[in-house]
Amino acid sequence: MKLSLASLALLAASASAFTTSPAGRVSTSLNIAPGETKASDKVVQAFADKPEEDPEFDALVKSNFPGAINNRDLATRVVELLEEKGFSPSNTLLATSLCADELARVLEDEFVTIYGNNFNLGGLSGFPFAGNTGWGAMSAHVPDDGFCLTIHGPHVGITQDGQIGKVERSGIALVDNCCGSAIAASNYLKGITDGSASINPRIQQFTDFQQGAVQELILPFGKRLARADERMRELPYALYDSQEVMVTDIVNTGKGSIKQGLAVLGGIQINTAPDQLDYFHPLRFDYFDSEGNLVENMLPYLR
Repeated sequence: MKLSLASLALLAASASAFTTSPAGRVSTSLNIAPGETKASDKVVQAFADKPEEDPEFDALVKSNFPGAINNRDLATRVVELLEEKGFSPSNTLLATSLCADELARVLEDEFVTIYGNNFNLGGLSGFPFAGNTGWGAMSAHVPDDGFCLTIHGPHVGITQDGQIGKVERSGIALVDNCCGSAIAASNYLKGITDGSASINPRIQQFTDFQQGAVQELILPFGKRLARADERMRELPYALYDSQEVMVTDIVNTGKGSIKQGLAVLGGIQINTAPDQLDYFHPLRFDYFDSEGNLVENMLPYLR
């Protein structure tokens, strides 16, 4: 029997499809398309123009936020872990729920350089105001047989001399509040807690709906913030705990629509002066499979 070249090629492809890995080993194929730059190589590109770590400032940040790592180390570790799962720049959609502040774009832009376009789920203070509807739209945009990396959390500033809740901004002489939305909500809450103010009945007015929502969502944390040794240091963690309830509900409701896998990275963004690396305190790094099952807590590998 004579076989055409096409038939022979088909047989060879069929045979390779049934090739198994050696016993005791798991395939670690990275799903890298021919000619595609690996995500780990793109990390180098993303940080090529960023400053080197300042050991003195690094120690200052970590003394105030134990567990924080600079964004370069964060991206390196996240990408290495996700490459092992099959995430690549061509098959991964980045989705973020971060504050509207331009400083929150630093982390976002670094991961956009690595994975490509970003679907924005967030609003003021980093709350996921896009909600279930936004998540549903986002998940429909994940590449076929692809993955989603979701990054969420509030942010806080720290100055060169260690003042928390403020940050140096490029082109602005004034050392500015960071996060302004969070601090405004904290001040509103403080007024209610100490009795100098009452709940605003117009808090949900449409022209400032997001800030009104932030102020309502932080109300349960009044005593916690009042008792904190450093209110500005505790504020982003209170906001994170409030946001985590929303994020978990949204993810649990819509995670089944993710096509191949979902990684959820949550934590605190720590914004710094323009000549310093930004930092991130990771508080959650979960991986869900195509059925929406939580299969691995990857947080320990970021510490």
